[in-house]
Amino acid sequence: MKIQERIDALDFETLEKDLDRQGFAKTTPLLDAKECDELIRLYKDEERFRSRIEMSRYRFGEGDYGYFSYPLPPLVQELRTHTYRKLAPIANRWMEKLKRDHRYPSSLQTYLKICHAEGQIRPTTLLLHYEEGGYNCLHQDLYGALQFPLQMTVFLNRPREDYEGGAFLLTEQRPRAQSRGEAVMPERGETIIFAVGDRPVMGKRGYSRVTMRHGVSTITQGARYALGVIFHDAR
Repeated sequence: MKIQERIDALDFETLEKDLDRQGFAKTTPLLDAKECDELIRLYKDEERFRSRIEMSRYRFGEGDYGYFSYPLPPLVQELRTHTYRKLAPIANRWMEKLKRDHRYPSSLQTYLKICHAEGQIRPTTLLLHYEEGGYNCLHQDLYGALQFPLQMTVFLNRPREDYEGGAFLLTEQRPRAQSRGEAVMPERGETIIFAVGDRPVMGKRGYSRVTMRHGVSTITQGARYALGVIFHDAR
């Protein structure tokens, strides 16, 4: 089954309810074991990446990641293009709830033209790699003035078999309340769709804005790989 067909087969009505309720949603597997292994092997191909980041250098955590260059690998491009198409209506409904004027076009190609016109021209899709002792501090992937409010992470190897620890972490800060956290352990090929930064939450007086951050808990054994799909480009 093609990537587009797999994405179209997802229950986006339920995924949107999860996103509205908790700021993230987990899908069934979008990639098979072979596709996950192919992406992991790409990590050693320096020509695929525009830059590499050692997290410890910037106090982001312990681990490393590489930002893909354009053109993206076909599998990654298909994931980004077709998931954006399904998420854009959700993003626009979030903007309405937050009473913001900004609206997102239906196609990724059109949205990226808007980003590029504002000087955000560098691709943001990345492969992340952690060894034992690695972790990622809580953060937001903003990259510039223009931000698509949703992003996704695809998990490329097997928890409890290829690595221990390494839970995907999300925190939510509501006004005048302490932070709320979640720890999720998706299986290989599954994805988490989640809020980049702000998201709407219904309260007693209508919708209010809450702030989300994400990270990775410490890997206690093995190696962990993931694909991060961000829909806006970077300045």
